[in-house]
Amino acid sequence: MLSAPTLDDLRAASATFTSLGAVDRATRELDDVTHGALDLANPGHADALLRWLNAWGCRIRIPRQGEATPFQDAVGAWWAEWGGAMPSRPLARLGERDIARLGAAHDALSALPVTAGAPVRSLASTAAAKMLFALRPRAVMPWDAAIALALHAARDGNAFARHQRLGREWASAILAGTSLTERQVSVAVGRPGATLAKLLDEYCYVRITYRGRAR
Repeated sequence: MLSAPTLDDLRAASATFTSLGAVDRATRELDDVTHGALDLANPGHADALLRWLNAWGCRIRIPRQGEATPFQDAVGAWWAEWGGAMPSRPLARLGERDIARLGAAHDALSALPVTAGAPVRSLASTAAAKMLFALRPRAVMPWDAAIALALHAARDGNAFARHQRLGREWASAILAGTSLTERQVSVAVGRPGATLAKLLDEYCYVRITYRGRAR
């Protein structure tokens, strides 16, 4: 289990993450299309989200013109059911009901079919977590497979809820320990505009995923 990060830990992890070239043009391109308000009822937003997910390694096939659009159709239907229920408060202020909802939303997203033909591929856990972060960047601490297994030994909705509780604990400790606002933390770390959920994810990525690949 990782220890709770300090401000210095976030600063070091962010510097390493930035050095990898991963501070991401894809997110700026997504924001250019969505203007920071991702709406999956909008086909253009769903297209932009698919490109963003693939830029982060999710490898979901982009349909050619005239082909079926299973990803866009599936996430549009999911959004119609779940969009109004997604919490928007910052990670440090999530309540237990918010966290339970995110765990259930993760499971519903993970099961979505995102390719046509046989075999049908589902969205799966990592892409679901990244998508929830894209929708609620202040509220959701995403994960990848290495982080999920290292910290929670599972990749289901219950584990994703535990991940948000851990993020809430860490975020609250950072804010209380520094007496800074979330915006001031991002400036102190050298990443103005980055959410605390994103900085905590980068800490997990550098300490778990990146170090694991470097061995």
